[in-house]
Amino acid sequence: MQLISATPSPFARKIRIILHEKAIPFDLRTEVPWNEDTTLPQHNPLEKLPVLILDDGTTVYESAFIAEWLERRHPHPPLLPPDDDGILAHKRLEVLAGGVCDALVLIFFERQRAPDARSAPWLARQQRKVDGGLAETARLIGDGPHAVGDRFGLGDIAAGCMLGYLDLRLPALDWRGRHPALAAYYARLEQRPSFRATRPVAQAIDAGVV
Repeated sequence: MQLISATPSPFARKIRIILHEKAIPFDLRTEVPWNEDTTLPQHNPLEKLPVLILDDGTTVYESAFIAEWLERRHPHPPLLPPDDDGILAHKRLEVLAGGVCDALVLIFFERQRAPDARSAPWLARQQRKVDGGLAETARLIGDGPHAVGDRFGLGDIAAGCMLGYLDLRLPALDWRGRHPALAAYYARLEQRPSFRATRPVAQAIDAGVV
């Protein structure tokens, strides 16, 4: 299999971590989805990362669906528990983390505009989403070793990717001071080999996106 990814993307990082955790071999293709040389339109009509290309050429796209596909096709080790309540708790964190990351992307691109063209109300709205999503993530995870129950799973991956992306895009935000238990939780996550191997790195965007 091949995975089309971007180095800063928390959505692509989530899939890279799942592939590492499940020990599924894959070839990594790194692209900048905004640049003219991207191959995304050939593989995903929505032109979004990540995209998983299967051995027969079939493409699987949108990170939540790829995660679901991998869990069903490669169930060992499981990243979701067998009970409905546990599955829904992981999925809640996945949705929450994805929403925070969407807001961070919107903040990033709004800040690419000239200072006099930026919308302060728009930025404030996205920042509220980030702050609220962080607070809710901290509340849900608490001070436990894992996001849900007593084992590592999808919720941990989603939350960890969100926090890593937050550090990349809003390094001045003192979220660790606001949520020390969440900071300790993230520090433990970052010691996992799958997290160490996938730390986000910014990419240069050549195209005039904004």
